[in-house]
This record gives sequence, structure tokens and C-alpha cells, in this order.
Amino acid sequence: MLNTLGMDPLAESLYRAMVAHPGEPIAGLAALIGAEEAEVETALCTLSALALTQGDGEGFRALSPQVAMGMILARRKAELAAAQQKLEESRVAATRLIAECSDLIPAVDDPEFERLHDAREIQQRLAALASETVQEIMTFAPGGAHSAEDLAASREPNAALLGRGVRVRTVYVESGLKHQPTLDHIGWLHAQGAEVRTAAGLPIRMIVFDRRLAVLPVRMSDARAGAIVTRGEGFVAAGVALFEAVWATASPLAAGPGADASGLAAQEAEVLRLLANGFTDEAVGKRLGVSSRTARRITADLMERLGAASRFAAGVRAVQQGWLPAE
Repeated sequence: MLNTLGMDPLAESLYRAMVAHPGEPIAGLAALIGAEEAEVETALCTLSALALTQGDGEGFRALSPQVAMGMILARRKAELAAAQQKLEESRVAATRLIAECSDLIPAVDDPEFERLHDAREIQQRLAALASETVQEIMTFAPGGAHSAEDLAASREPNAALLGRGVRVRTVYVESGLKHQPTLDHIGWLHAQGAEVRTAAGLPIRMIVFDRRLAVLPVRMSDARAGAIVTRGEGFVAAGVALFEAVWATASPLAAGPGADASGLAAQEAEVLRLLANGFTDEAVGKRLGVSSRTARRITADLMERLGAASRFAAGVRAVQQGWLPAE
């Protein structure tokens, strides 16, 4: 039950026995929980590392459950704060890296990077890259819905790719399924042989061609503001790894978003994860492709279901109830 808080089943059994039988020696504790004395000593080390026991000169005693849980939750709070800080540092580093690459394109003749300045140039370059692709295209399609005209215009190049035997894999945000033209287009792709999955949220808009080059937006919030085509091995390898990780957990089109073992819809689970990492309602909305108002509504509903008065409390209780993993 307490494994999400860093306590394995044996250590939990030992802790419960120590609370119920204070002063019991190791041999007695081993008999109570049906374990070897060596196993009890190992479990005791686990409890000591979690600061849930104290030495009193005659052995060890367990802290009261109230004090123990308070310490665990305080530790979890510190871990969440550290994770939030790490996330922010990663976001800043990624943004700086993209900005630096963008600044270098006009000034340096670097064959690994190419700057695309507007929507027309992006569309033309994507079409050229698609025509050169021979094995696979991997796409993240987050954000708002495309117009029916744009979706219709993309069918001919997609059909050409699939006709040449190119593997086409695309991940859409689940909110896109509420837009009928997008849903119709996804169904068309699927019928043509493309592989389509959905995820509650996506980290970035991205297309990877043949695992040799990637197209990324200059500005995360506006894909039409410009893009970078990169052949840099580090960029492309990171993009492929990110795509494969998201693809592995995304829902196949036929399966739909569904709910997990806790009864949470995939979108709700993603919102909880983002809240635990310090995302604002606006940032959550952008990641999920929904409005800030919708993100606030989902957050409020989750907090009510968890009986939490704050976002942080919602994260802690979600971990306690097994709705989120204890990382």
C-alpha cells in the first residue's frame, strides 16, 4: 500500500509490527511478519533511510504514523519542488537552444540547420522533404485544429507517401477528436494504412523524416511563425527517442482515450501529471490542445474528487491513491 511512498511490502509489514509491538526485538519481529532475521535487518535499514525509526540505546523504535506520514509528505513536497525546478530548467534550456540555433541560421552557413520563415515556406519545404522520404515519417500533431481546407490539401502528399510504402506514424492530442474535420482526416489516414494514435497531451510540434532530420517550430506557441530543419545528430536522436516514448503509451485509434485502472481518463491523468510538475492552467491547456477555461474545469474537478484544497495537495493525494507514480 505504501510502495508509492518509497516503502516496499516487507518494510511496510515491519513498520506496522513495530508500531503495534514497540520494543519487540528483531527475533520477535521476524516471527510476527514471517520473515528471516536477515530480511528484517534489511527492512530496518530501509525504514532508517526513510527516517521512520529512531535508535534509543536499546534498539530501534518506530515513529508514530502521524509523524512518519508528515515526514514522508514533506519529503515528497521537496521532491516535487525539485522536479518542478528541473522541468523549468529543461524548458529554459530547450528554448535557449532553439533560439540560439535560429539566430545562427542567417549568420552561419551550417548544413545541419535551415531556417524556414513563414507558413508558405514551411509548407513547401515539408512537401519537398516528404517527397524524398523513403522509410518513415513520425509526427507530433498538438495544438488547435486545422482548417478543413488544410487537411484536405494534405491528403494527396500523404497518399503518395503511403503508396510508396513509407511508414507514417502520427500522434494527435485527444481534444482533436472533438473537431469533426480533424476526426474525418484521422479516419482517412487510418484507412489509407497510416498508423495513428492519440495522447492526452504532446510536448511539442515535430516531424522526423527517415530518422535523419527533424522539423521543429521556432516558437512553441505559433507553428506558423517559423521552423528549423535540423540534421544535427543530437537533435534528431532526441526527437526520435521522445517520439518512441510517447508512441509507446499513446492510445491506438480504435481503442480511444479510455480510462486507466484508477478510473481516470487519459486526459485527466495527463492533467494531474502536469499539475504535479507545476504547469499553469494556460500551459496545461496548450499541452492538451484545449482552452485555459477547459483546463481549469478539469483541474477543479480533479481537486474536488481528491478532496484537495490546492494543486500541490492534489499531487500528493494522487500519489497516495495510486493515481500518479511516486517518482
